[in-house]
Amino acid sequence: MKIAITGYGQELKDNHDPRFGRCTYFLIYDTEQGFLKALENKGQLSEGGAGIAAAQQIIDEDVQVVLTGNMGPNAYNLMEKSGVKVYRCKTNSCQEALELYQDGKLSELNEAGPSHAGMK
Repeated sequence: MKIAITGYGQELKDNHDPRFGRCTYFLIYDTEQGFLKALENKGQLSEGGAGIAAAQQIIDEDVQVVLTGNMGPNAYNLMEKSGVKVYRCKTNSCQEALELYQDGKLSELNEAGPSHAGMK
């Protein structure tokens, strides 16, 4: 299974970013291979549609789970239609977010957060 964590840096020790569409990096951890891949979020600098661009990037990477703080309605709907599960986390590090998920201590998002217009 592939788990994407929204982060400010390229390593698990780096800070977790609670934003989905505007996060700096997605850290994709493959539980079967024990492999970590850092991807720069293509949507982070978009004037609009950052969440959609970010969601499509996650879907293209064949991710099954996303760990983030919140997700706007467009990204959330795309994730839901694609079968990607989204979990809310508010942690200091990406490593902590991963551990909380693996320990079953995160709640699945069952609705989108507020929408944003452009780079706010």
